[in-house]
Formats: sequence, structure tokens, C-alpha cells
Amino acid sequence: MTYTVREIYYTLQGEGAQTGRPAVFLRFAGCNLWSGREPDRLSAICKFCDTQFVGTGGPGGGKFPTATLLAEAVKAAWPHEQGAAKPYVVCTGGEPLLQLDDQAIDALHSEGFEIGVETNGTVKAPDGIDWICVSPKASAAVVQDYGDELKLVYPQVELDAQPAAFAEMNFSHHFLQPLDNDQKDKNTLAAIEYCLAHPLWKLSLQTHKLIGIP
Repeated sequence: MTYTVREIYYTLQGEGAQTGRPAVFLRFAGCNLWSGREPDRLSAICKFCDTQFVGTGGPGGGKFPTATLLAEAVKAAWPHEQGAAKPYVVCTGGEPLLQLDDQAIDALHSEGFEIGVETNGTVKAPDGIDWICVSPKASAAVVQDYGDELKLVYPQVELDAQPAAFAEMNFSHHFLQPLDNDQKDKNTLAAIEYCLAHPLWKLSLQTHKLIGIP
């Protein structure tokens, strides 16, 4: 497989249970819930995506003809003087599981990386991923119904995207993340109120946006 990558960069994880952890972000191009083109947004399954995942024009982006070359590019983004820290890569998108395969997983592990993935849950995850975060979207069937964290953008008005629809799924952490639109303050209060009333759920904030990092 040739891997099409929007960008590779080093930062801090900004969301969920791994918030604050240094990580290389490996953003694959492409998604199965939206083309990434603004004219298509209103007809897309996922209408609120805030990520640029089209093409290969981001830092470190490109086409990688082998898993080995992809893993080497990820390794090059990790600081050389890492001490005892376990190198960590977050595979994201778009939808990373359209491209992240056994060969890429093995190559990243061979470079010493712990592998996390942020997926919409519509594609079954291959074996070997160390941390699975699923972020469901309304009207998109979740087939990856277990993992480490479920992170639901809130609120979504559709019945199949209410927190109760996911409460029984086998995840170690259940997060609500306020929808980032022109009603963000209202959405944040609604998420707080829901978490207080339903203690299974925890609040996830996009801290990278709050502190101004990628």
C-alpha cells in the first residue's frame, strides 16, 4: 500500500484521557464520512469536522510507498533525546483506519512507538493498536464498539448520537466533548450538566485550542 498522509508533526495530545502527553500526530488523508470539501459539508454524514485532511500539503505530508518509510518519517518527528519516555504516535485523519494496516502497525512498533488511533468507529481496527479512541458520528454505524476511550462530540441532535446509545459499549473511558461551533459556550454547559447527572461520562476539552498549539 502507498500511504497518503496529510501531515506529520510533534505536539501534545489535546483531548481525552491522554491529554498533555507528547505525541507525533500522523494524519492520514481521506475520510469516509466527508470529502473534506466545503461544498459537500451540508450533505456529509459528519458536518462539523474542524480538521484539514485533504491532500498531502501539511508539514511532513506526502505519499509513502512502504510502511517502513512511513515509520521512519514518524520517528524523525520524535525528539532524539527522549530519555525514558515511550515514543507515542497518534494515527488520526480524516479516518485513519482506511489506511492504517498490519504492515504500518508492525513498522511503527519496530521503531519503538506505542500506537494510538482516533477513529470514527465505522471501520474495524486491526490487531496491535495500543490505544483506541472512537468518536462516533450520527447516522454512522459503529462497528468498533470497544476500546480505551469513547469520545462523543456533544450535543448531536440525532437520536442515534445520544450518550445513552453508547453507554453500554466496552470502553474504559467515556468522554463528552463540547461541539465547537458558534454555540460553544452553551454546548460546554450542556456537556457539564450531562456529566454531572451521568457520572459514567467525563468532560473532554480541546486544550490544544485553548493554549494555541497544533
